Amino acid sequence: MKSLLSIFLMLLVGCSVLQPVKDSAVHHVLEPLVPDRTLSASTPSIAINRPSLPNYLDRLQLITRSNGQLMMSKLDIWAEPLDAAISRVMASNLSRLTGSMNIQSVESFSTLDYTELLELRLAQFEPDASNAMVLQGTWKLQPVTGKETSNHFFRIGVPMKAPPTEMKARVTAMNQALETLAREITRLK
Repeated sequence: MKSLLSIFLMLLVGCSVLQPVKDSAVHHVLEPLVPDRTLSASTPSIAINRPSLPNYLDRLQLITRSNGQLMMSKLDIWAEPLDAAISRVMASNLSRLTGSMNIQSVESFSTLDYTELLELRLAQFEPDASNAMVLQGTWKLQPVTGKETSNHFFRIGVPMKAPPTEMKARVTAMNQALETLAREITRLK
């Protein structure tokens, strides 16, 4: 009887300790801001490579830089890897701007039937001291066949309407910066 009582108490304690934990994390996702439109053109045919990111941004948590320190949010995380999200949003923005059905991330092409590859190298994608979202780096639209093209430097600043710790405002500013970059690429292409 003592052993049965001991087992019952262990089960009771075990059940109370192993209760489900509520996930209080907020999952953020980047979204294209160029208005949606019917895509009917077959050109341009561009593959978007995943951008290279600084190592400190290449993680699931949203990062805040302050006074030379990086702080990872415990509650605000990306719903997908940041490089994949940037590639997806850039492909969508560029498709909507050009009307082309053939602009997508490089992973989405089943064959090498694209004519150009967009390469992005990001050096910064975070708020600065003046509370502006800064997207800085280089982009290159490299033809699959032909000579090497040169890199184009960009620095885009989007004023944020809330402090950098307000993650929803930060993600909105990031979306706006990616839209501006897509418009710059189509203008210079």
